[in-house]
Amino acid sequence: MASTQPKNKGLREHYILGVYHSDSLKQITSIKASGIQMLLSVIGFVFLLILAVVLLIIYTPLREFIPGYPNAKTREIMINNALRADSLEGVIHLWEVHLVNLQRVLADKEPLTPEEMLPRGNTAQIPEVIAGGRSKEDSLLREEAETIEKQYELNVRGSNLQIEGLHFFPPVKGLIVADFSPAENHYAVDVVAPENSVISAVLDGTVNFASWTEEYGYVIQIQHENNLLSIYKHCSQLFKKVGDQVTAGSAVAVIGGTGTISTGQHLHFELWHKGIPLNPVDYINF
Repeated sequence: MASTQPKNKGLREHYILGVYHSDSLKQITSIKASGIQMLLSVIGFVFLLILAVVLLIIYTPLREFIPGYPNAKTREIMINNALRADSLEGVIHLWEVHLVNLQRVLADKEPLTPEEMLPRGNTAQIPEVIAGGRSKEDSLLREEAETIEKQYELNVRGSNLQIEGLHFFPPVKGLIVADFSPAENHYAVDVVAPENSVISAVLDGTVNFASWTEEYGYVIQIQHENNLLSIYKHCSQLFKKVGDQVTAGSAVAVIGGTGTISTGQHLHFELWHKGIPLNPVDYINF
């Protein structure tokens, strides 16, 4: 008990902290405080200093200099990636519904509802045309397609015309750089011709495909009599659309080099008869 009293006495005693002029030693100001007050003042100052440093780091750009803390650009990238991931998840759900229903429609079955395929809660943003089955517009489009198919259907059963007796118009005049080679899965001839050369139909017929494909670029396909089919790939421009009637020698496209597997400007020309590929060189003088 005797040893504790001097310590407490030292904390309770008062001290004077004064500021004096260096030359005249005149007192400018003074602060009177006990030992406890001085100790609490030091603790409070340290606390305020730590708080100021923390606030300075949180609310100023200085926080970006802390190792491991993401800068503004990194945070922006993280936010954008999170938004994209969320959007992609929604798109994947949509395509799941669309793909399954497309397979069922092609199999002449009724489309499934989203509740039958996806977990509960993932069907809120699915368009009605995908989720609810065939729409009115879809039914009208099917009827129109069936009407066009019947209108342009070729009657080949009564035809006695032989392939050898046909006169094929050359699709383009040029140099053959790749021959017909079934062993290499190349069921066509590749013909190089001057830029902007016009591609012509080899026979009279009806266009049954005219669109863009990723691998072959612009492609046009013409159905002819006697179950003959001619295909023109890597075009730079198409002049005809599906359902158009064409005559031999009429312009149907422009030569190009479109498509991911194209090696340059040329015409990839295929000729098929009853589902069997023919060597165009046997029938056409390029």
